[in-house]
Formats: sequence, structure tokens, C-alpha cells
Amino acid sequence: MSFLLLLLPQPSTATRLSPFTISTSTISLKPLSTLSPPRSIPNSTLSISTSPPPTPTNAPPPKKVLLPIGFGTEEMEAVILIHVLRRAGAHVTVASVEPQLQVEAASGTKLVADASISECSDQIFDLIALPGGMPGSARLRDCDALRIITCKQAEENRLFGAINAAPAVTLLPWGLLKRKKITCHPAFFHKLPTFWAVKSNIQVSNGLTTSRGPGTAYMFALTLVEQLFGESIAREVAEFLLMRTDDDNVSKKEFNEIDWSVGHHPPSVLIPIAHGSEEIEVVTLIDILRRAKANVVVASVEKTLGVMASQGTKIVADKLISDIQESAHDLIILPVI
Repeated sequence: MSFLLLLLPQPSTATRLSPFTISTSTISLKPLSTLSPPRSIPNSTLSISTSPPPTPTNAPPPKKVLLPIGFGTEEMEAVILIHVLRRAGAHVTVASVEPQLQVEAASGTKLVADASISECSDQIFDLIALPGGMPGSARLRDCDALRIITCKQAEENRLFGAINAAPAVTLLPWGLLKRKKITCHPAFFHKLPTFWAVKSNIQVSNGLTTSRGPGTAYMFALTLVEQLFGESIAREVAEFLLMRTDDDNVSKKEFNEIDWSVGHHPPSVLIPIAHGSEEIEVVTLIDILRRAKANVVVASVEKTLGVMASQGTKIVADKLISDIQESAHDLIILPVI
């Protein structure tokens, strides 16, 4: 996986784009030898269906994971969890706590769940993972069916986890944080019981795993993978995702030193997508750039707006690439495999 970024200069001498550096997680991994093929903003029209890819009939029963979503769920956390867990081999059921399956997430991305939460009441899951976001965490908290399922999960000593606001906003009112060390997003840290609150990115305690937010979602997902499948599978998935801390292949200096500027208008960003695009790359880019107030256009290079991503996620673009070929953009980002 990699990104090709094209910066297009504009005829303006106004405010320059500031360079920045992204710091990766603390996981330490060996270099890859080979790579095997991969098994808000109101103006957003991006829509995602989270149906899992088919499972081979001769494969052993996969680990079952429940991932609930509601209005205002943090889309980066939800999609990262879905993608990483499915890549590890889990069967992830994305369940809506709303009356309808289609849910608008925190930054305007539309997620389409596999099922209603009521359809999951009689099932047994190896893991329940709660994404955060607001008001998404409150919507999960107020769902009685999800509360019953999760409390039963905890009572029967099966794995459950929560990230961002969900530990404090969702699990705490359900009484599921007793005698457990927990962490959460800094904005909600004051709600946690003082003696058990830990300021760490990941905290595992008696079957409960908690984490802080979108920036720790990959490590959160990998920690859950390790608990379900073991360290070797977690490391394999992490290596495929190129999660490493060494700076050997990191270039922080621009190859062609040009004074880039976008003038006084919000930057216009084009993200083309195609069949097989990595959904975590696409959604993460869109979410972060829109949080920065960029005008992001997602364009399908296929004949239809709908695109099937690498892990079976269906993404509906804003436009067809043919409809915007005459448009000018400050930045073009190509997510590729």
C-alpha cells in the first residue's frame, strides 16, 4: 500500500501550506520481506456499506465480532476496526442501533450496517468492539438491546472493548468499568473513576480493552486481534499495514522545492477511488482532510459511483471522474494497493 500525492500549484502568493509530520504508533516490527495480496462535513455524499467478504466453505469457523454504530459514530474508528479485524480473519457484524441500517457518522460519511442490533440479540460473539465519537457513543448507550448484549458478554467473561468517548459515555453508565483499569479520550477522562483511570493509549484489564481516539485506533484494533488470534497474526496484519516506527524510509524533505500556495480559499482535494481501493486509506484521508476544512471530492474512476473496496466495503463516491476532468484542484491523492 502506498499513496501518490500530487500537489498542484495555484497562481497565488498568499498563505502557504505548512508541512507536517505524522508520528506512527509505538509498535516495533521487523522489515517486510514479501507482501501477500490483501484478502463533518455536511457536503459529504460518501456512503459505505460494511458487508463482510464471503467466507470459504472449507474454512474453520471464524471469530465473531459485533461492532455497533449509531448516528455520530466516529467513522475512522469504525472502519479501521472493521478492516483490521476482517483482515485478521474475523467475521465482523456491523449492527445499527438506529431504526434504519444507514447511519450518518461524525464527519458526514454514511455507513450502511449489515444488520439491526435487534437481530444480534440471540448470537454469541467472541468480541464486542464499540467505536467512539459523539453523539455516537450516547446513541450506543441509549440502545437497550446493545446494553443487554454487552452486559451478558461481560458477565460470561468474553472480550469487549471501547475507544474514544465510549468507555466513559457508554460503558460507565452500564456499570461495566468496575474494578477495571481504563482509558478514554482526554475530553472525557474526568468522567472515569479516578483510582482506575490510566492515561495510556491502550489499556487491557480483565477482558476489557480501552483506547483514546482515532489516532490510536490501529493499535486498539491490533490489540484486539492479538487477543483473538495471537501475537503472530497481529504482527502479520501490522506488517501488511506497514505499521512501523523506524524512519529508514521516511522522507521529510520535498523533492522539488516549490512555494506551494492555495490562496485564500479552502483547499480543494481530489481523491479518486476504484475497485479494490483500501477503505481505511480512503476514509482516513477524507475524515482528516475534512476536519481541516478542506473541500474533498471523492471521484469514482469506474463506470458507476459505487466501488467495491478491498475488504468488501462498498463506497459510493461523490462524482464520476469523467464529470470533473476539467476541474482544478490544489491536491490530488491516489490511494492504491
